[in-house]
Amino acid sequence: MNKVGMNMFVWTMTMDEDLSDTLSFLQTSGFDFVEMPINDTNLAKWHRLGHQAKELGLGVQTCTICGPEYSLISPDETVRRAGIDYLKQVVDCAAAAGAKLLMGPLYAGFKTFTGKPATADEWNWSVTGMREVAEHAQTKDVTLAIEYLNRFEIYLLTCADELVRYVEAVNHPNCRAAFDTFHANMEEKSVADALRKVAPYLVHVQISENDRSTPGQGHINFDEVFNTLDEVGYEGPIAIEAFGPNPPELAAATHIFRPMFQSPEQLAVDGLSFIKIMSERVNERKSALV
Repeated sequence: MNKVGMNMFVWTMTMDEDLSDTLSFLQTSGFDFVEMPINDTNLAKWHRLGHQAKELGLGVQTCTICGPEYSLISPDETVRRAGIDYLKQVVDCAAAAGAKLLMGPLYAGFKTFTGKPATADEWNWSVTGMREVAEHAQTKDVTLAIEYLNRFEIYLLTCADELVRYVEAVNHPNCRAAFDTFHANMEEKSVADALRKVAPYLVHVQISENDRSTPGQGHINFDEVFNTLDEVGYEGPIAIEAFGPNPPELAAATHIFRPMFQSPEQLAVDGLSFIKIMSERVNERKSALV
């Protein structure tokens, strides 16, 4: 079975709180790793958090987003340079935490729009900048897992076709693809075909329900998702990502204005159980075909 983790967004944006009880809970609940959001570059902090997780037997992966001040597609060269330098520092923080993956929409400013489609200049600026970040990531043994988002959150990459073209344009072994079922559910004609498209570059999968609640309690066809992951031979990590009314600043950014689940802890337990059920169904299907 793939290693399964839990994104920390349902508890925190900053990782500044005392998360000892939460990390311990996730480990005893059966998770293999945690996905930590990085939004500052305090190396000592990330080293401490990584050590804390390691002491519990939890692996660490990381994610981040870039605000408009760090957008790799800004027409302002100084902003693009700031974005490259910031992402390099985030890579250093990921390495300090013991993470091998840094995932997210690293290629552009989150919710930063022009009202127009991406231009050739924006594409080339982002590809060039990302290649430089990937070169740095290689020195830290960190792989960038590039995630496309839906049209309401970003505009450079919003589907599997664009993601694959981007990864191939960056053309670096430390720049690969991530896949989030929430965004794919909104943007793809076929989620299965999208997974097949990104499969050659896929290093990370986020399981996220259509309403960002508990996986398996919405309308995404996860039987199709897990069967296709098996079909393409995906053996990498799978993380649950969900959002709730807390923390408030994250709820505002993700437009969560009503409770999505009983508690983050209940979501984690139910989500992990659901993923195990999906994996068992895949194995049963394969056994029936033998």
